[in-house]
Order: sequence, then C-alpha cells, then structure tokens
Amino acid sequence: MSFEGRREEMHGHSGWLIPLVFVGAILILSGLFLGWYLRPGPRASAPTGKSDMVRLSVRGQPFAIPANYIESAGARAGGDQDQLALAALFPSWRGYSDNDARLFSANAPDSPVIRITLRADANNLAPGDRLARIYKPYVVKPAGAAGPFGLTQYSFRKDSGYEQNDLFVGERAGPVLLLCERAGEELVSPNCLAVDRPLAGSLGGRKLSLSYRFKRAYLARWREMADGVDALVRKFETD
Repeated sequence: MSFEGRREEMHGHSGWLIPLVFVGAILILSGLFLGWYLRPGPRASAPTGKSDMVRLSVRGQPFAIPANYIESAGARAGGDQDQLALAALFPSWRGYSDNDARLFSANAPDSPVIRITLRADANNLAPGDRLARIYKPYVVKPAGAAGPFGLTQYSFRKDSGYEQNDLFVGERAGPVLLLCERAGEELVSPNCLAVDRPLAGSLGGRKLSLSYRFKRAYLARWREMADGVDALVRKFETD
C-alpha cells in the first residue's frame, strides 16, 4: 500500500473514532448516574420506624423527638432547623411504624394522619389578628355564620383566591382558624389546615409558629385534635 493510501486509511479511521469515543463516554456516565439514582437505601423523605430520640432545635428552641415522628431524614440528623415537619396518627398520636406504613402513605378521605409543622416566624400573628388582617377582607359576611360543631363559618368571595375553601373559627383559649378545602369531583379527599399560630408556652413564645393539616372528615373532632397536637408538642419540648 502506498503512503497516500495509508494516510487516507488513517483519516478514515479518525473520522468515526472520535464520535464513537464521545458517545461511549456519555453512555458510561449515564449508566453511573442512573445506578446512583436507583441505588437501594433510604431517600431524604423516607419515614423510619426507629424510635431513637433525636435532639434538635427549631431556631434555637430545643426539642427531643422520637425519629419515627420526624418526616425529613435530614432533620433526623439533629441540629438547628428553620422548619420541622412531624407526622402522627389520630387519635392514638403514635408515630410511623412498618405496621402502619399503609396508613401513613394513603390519601383516603378519612386518613388518620396529622401533619404538624413548626417553623421560625419573626412576624408571627396571633389568630385573632390573622383573622382580621388576612381573611376577613375576603369573606362575604365579616360576622360569619353559625357553622357545624360549635364553629363559626366564613364563606369567601369568588374573586378572593380562597373561594374553593371554607374558613371555620373555633374558640379554645383563643381562636382556632381552620381553612378547609371543599370536596368536589377533582378533590375527593379534602384537607383542613389549622392555620399558623404562635407556639403556646414559655419555650416557644412568639418565635415559632405551629400549624397542622388533617382530613376534613375529622372536623367534628377539632377540639380533640387541637388539644392532642398541643399536648404532643409540649411532650417534645425540652429545657
């Protein structure tokens, strides 16, 4: 073969060799990434059945909480948090366990899971102030109307942004604000949100806010639920 022929063959090989190496590198990297992503082991949001006590704080306020109440794997490592999400079953108030895994993962209209949030809130409003400033400007009747279960019910204007919700207000050592979704064809499992309020007691003061979410099917038991949430959080507080 002449020199010119060998040079032509070399150019021919180099023309497809570089793209082939490039494609191979992409496939290898993709395989490594996919293998890492699909690796076995806990995810950040995976619950745990372990009840080891976790010592942590929310913006400096200390708590000691069994790990199976804490939703985030990161928070279960302890340390100071800006926000903390907890989950428990109503009315037993027990945390996650493998036996109750289906209850915690289900979204049935009567799911007994209560999700509690503690978060730092420097501008925390008392419930009465929140009702007057945030919600009453958008209701149909500022005085509300007699609602079920000893609650006062407020309906929102259609242009308010809250029109798919009902607001219920109960009295329990101060107002309890419950913002509840309305059931419909596209919302068969509506929730109620006990709107943020300052954490009661000397430890929380007005530095932290407390809210919790539950299924509207349990609205009749709102007093029992409010008492239970407060008792659970007080149980977790430490000096």
